[in-house]
Amino acid sequence: MEITGDPLEQAIGERVRSLRAEQNLTLDDLATRSGVSRAMISRIERGEVSPTAQLLAKLCSALSTTLSALFAFDGQQASPVARRADQRLWRDPESGYLRRSVSPDGVGSPVDIVEVEFPPGARVVFERQPADRGITQHLWLFSGRLELTMESGTHVLEAGDCLFMGLEQAHVFYNPHDEPAHYAVILSRTRV
Repeated sequence: MEITGDPLEQAIGERVRSLRAEQNLTLDDLATRSGVSRAMISRIERGEVSPTAQLLAKLCSALSTTLSALFAFDGQQASPVARRADQRLWRDPESGYLRRSVSPDGVGSPVDIVEVEFPPGARVVFERQPADRGITQHLWLFSGRLELTMESGTHVLEAGDCLFMGLEQAHVFYNPHDEPAHYAVILSRTRV
């Protein structure tokens, strides 16, 4: 994580601050809930750092939201169409994976679609997040290969495979191969 000044990082910081304020949480409250230090949350809210996917997942869980909802910034006009050129891109600074928010913003759907390009050798660990109970995802691999380890075991996915899982359990994405893995994640919220 480094000082970025990137407009997307600024928007992420503003979104985290807005969600925290909506829930009447202090920095200390959110730090306690998420396990992320107060200082780091403050730096994220000011757009001074590029947070990793793992760190954002902890904050989202503590704020009872998803990464997709975090990236659905306020002020976006609702439209049933999300043009590719307008879809938000975010790169995890630690693993280098590229995340594209595909779903249209502001339409009120309990489903979010995300496109991911996962580089060779990349690994991302998501800790157990009990607050994510009721959020599920389908991972549909388009190309490459991917290993996904969950509490129930490891699944080796090949192009065309689809895996269903709940987000509340710990899981590790890993690409031990020489080519990138390209996949879609379809997230569904069954809880409010």
